[in-house]
Amino acid sequence: MWYISTRGMAPRVNFEGALFSGYAPDGGLFMPEELPQLGIETLRHWSTLSYPSLVKELCTLFIGPELIPRDVLNDLIDRAFRRFRHREVVHLSRLRNGLNVLELWHGATYAFKDLSLCCTAQFLQYFLEKEKKHVTVVVGTSGDTGSAAIESVQGAKNVDIIVLLPQGHCTKIQELQMTTVVRENVHVFGVEGNSDELDEPIKAVFADVAFVKKHNLMSLNSINWSRVLVQMAHHFFAYFQCAPSLDTHPLPPVEVVVPTGAAGNLAAGCIAQKMGLPIRLVVAVNRNDIIHRTVQRGDFSLSKAVEPTLASAMDIQVPYNMERIFWLLLASDSQGTRALMEEFERTQSTSLPKELHSKPSPVLSGPRLCSQVPRSCPGCRADPRDP
Repeated sequence: MWYISTRGMAPRVNFEGALFSGYAPDGGLFMPEELPQLGIETLRHWSTLSYPSLVKELCTLFIGPELIPRDVLNDLIDRAFRRFRHREVVHLSRLRNGLNVLELWHGATYAFKDLSLCCTAQFLQYFLEKEKKHVTVVVGTSGDTGSAAIESVQGAKNVDIIVLLPQGHCTKIQELQMTTVVRENVHVFGVEGNSDELDEPIKAVFADVAFVKKHNLMSLNSINWSRVLVQMAHHFFAYFQCAPSLDTHPLPPVEVVVPTGAAGNLAAGCIAQKMGLPIRLVVAVNRNDIIHRTVQRGDFSLSKAVEPTLASAMDIQVPYNMERIFWLLLASDSQGTRALMEEFERTQSTSLPKELHSKPSPVLSGPRLCSQVPRSCPGCRADPRDP
């Protein structure tokens, strides 16, 4: 399995290369050169598996035994999920009228990012120990990524982690989770500005290929392909738990509502769709609604400012994983993706071309969810006509 940049100007790499790279050298994000297509028999077999077993099957497809032998991969994933509080790791709660909630919060920091980061950290340490190397992980956070990343690598001898925490933009619990870890390899710094403003210098650092190589830098934000890979399992597990039957043809669709900030989990769902999983993705956002505007009106542009809400991890205006989604919708057209993203980076205001804007509708829909109950929030600007 090879990985290429969404912008098409960087050499292709294997999984190990994508894991350690973060952003591609041309500023794009790594994606699989080809997506495996899953037949009905494979899906039926996978429907009998536990969540950890689904992660193992997906990782086998995208990593390959020549990099991590299957028995070693199984052991790494078992080790990653050892500290989760629920025996199933992920649990589906069945509510009324066909509504279900997928519980992704049984990890050490109560954030769904524990699931992907604990696996990613195991892959990372496997390669580092094998090659006797050391890396410095740089993480900018809007809330839960920082604490989950710290939890996944704290105490590791071959990893130092630097977390940049935007002061006043995370919850108190998240801030304490990051600032009270007393480990020699954990370094947390408070910075001015919000998480979007923080992403700009981090991206500039990773664009300096020589500097990154000299200091062995990498990122564990959801720009990292490994994060997206593990999150694909959420969608497969949810589908198998909710589908009424896998004995019909075509398979019945299932609607999955994805609360999103940087759109990593959303990108994972889009990739699962492309592989043959019949899910329909509904984008749930708060007042920072760039993805909603993109899906509904093709308006991929920044608002004047990030609006603080109760869901601080979703207070993001630059959902960088939308680049992966655009690349998928453009049928792997790296030139078109590069032109779109470079215009966005230059002007911060882009209208999607008609041929692209017409494509998300069968794949994504985008209700705008307010951070307050509208009737109790006179200042709410949500349009009552929005779904």
